Parts: sequence; C-alpha cells; structure tokens
Amino acid sequence: MVGPRSWVGGLFHRSSNKRHVKFIDYSLSPIQEQRLQRLQERLQVPFDETHLDHQEALKTLWRAAFPNIALKGLISDQWKDMGWQGPNPSTDFRGCGFISLENLLFFARTYPESFHRLLFKREGIRAAWEYPFAVAGINVSFMLIQMLDLSSVKPRCLPGINFIKLLGEDEGAFDELFCIAFEMMDAQWLAMHASYMEFNEVLQATRTQLERELSLEDVNRIQDLPGYNLLYP
Repeated sequence: MVGPRSWVGGLFHRSSNKRHVKFIDYSLSPIQEQRLQRLQERLQVPFDETHLDHQEALKTLWRAAFPNIALKGLISDQWKDMGWQGPNPSTDFRGCGFISLENLLFFARTYPESFHRLLFKREGIRAAWEYPFAVAGINVSFMLIQMLDLSSVKPRCLPGINFIKLLGEDEGAFDELFCIAFEMMDAQWLAMHASYMEFNEVLQATRTQLERELSLEDVNRIQDLPGYNLLYP
C-alpha cells in the first residue's frame, strides 16, 4: 500500500511542468484577463474545515453522491465509501485546496449520470484494487493546474494558451475540463487494465491525451474537445 498521504498531489511531483516550449508573448483580451484572474484567485483558497461554507460544500457533495444515505458527521468512516483516504476528508485537500471540491461538486451537479457512473465504477472490467474516487478527483484537479501552467502570470505552454481561449468563451471552462479529464482518466484506466499502484501512469497518459486535444487547431469551445463526448456515452 502507498503511504497514507501520497495519493494527494504527491503523485505529480515527478511529472511537473518542465516541458514548456518557449512561445512569443501574447496578449489577453479584457475578458480573458478577468476570467484568468478569477480562476487564479480560486486556486489560492485552501480548504478550511472550520469554514462553514466549506463544511456545507462537503455535505452537499455527500448528498449528491448518496442522496438516500444520511451522513453521520463531517468526520465519519462513511467518507471512505466516496473514496477519501480516511474518516476526515479535510486532510486530503492539502494537496490542492478548495477548488478541487468545487470541481467535484460541479461534476456532480452538471453531469450526475457520469459522476455516479465513475463513483460506483459501473462500466468496464474493473480492477480488484480500484482507484479511490474522491482522492483521484483531487489529483485530476492538481494535474490540470500544472498542465495548464495556471500558477504563472499567464500560461506559457501551448495547451495553457489554448485553454485561455476556451476560458474567454466560457468562464466555467476549468470545471468543464475537470469533468472531461476525469472521464478520460477512467477510460485510460480501463484501457490500460490498471490497478491502484499504476494510477500515476494512468494520470500521465490522461495528461498526454489532454495536451494533444488542447493543441488541436479547430478547438474553439470546450465542447469542441473530442473528450467532451465521454460525458455523454
């Protein structure tokens, strides 16, 4: 078994953004600049288990996942059924922050059938040792932040530059991309016949596929990404 916190964020310390290609500087439109700034502000918000809004967001996620099962508390072994590493989900957010919870909530609310299909591993020949759903979602968020170079003043990599164009068309582009990436990761998992210890390789393959799709010339909206169709099987 991997160490108790190695699933969160640490999986990508070996595959961080060191593959940047130098590009000529580019300008952002006012709407792109505004939306990028708001997205980057979201990235700076840590998950705070004492914050009532954050507590309520967690409870909302539980209700979306298990509408017919009452949650016993914010610290409960029930959380493991959603794929958290222990009885207190707040400890798993240290690798990414509140935005990863926002991503999961967006997925549950916007694509509930897809969300539940992945949560309950309803399709494909599954591994005996499956990936934990919720913590996998945190790692997907972490991967996207790195892949798109969102910690820079403005992205310097081609996928990140093209993402800014999508963000200019849809302020929810990052949340939408999270849903696509999660679906894509699960598809890679099945195609690779992967098991728990191979999650990092699966996520790297997902990143490579996303980078390829975000580099296509005819992608002008998030819906133009080939992977978007995974949300509607």
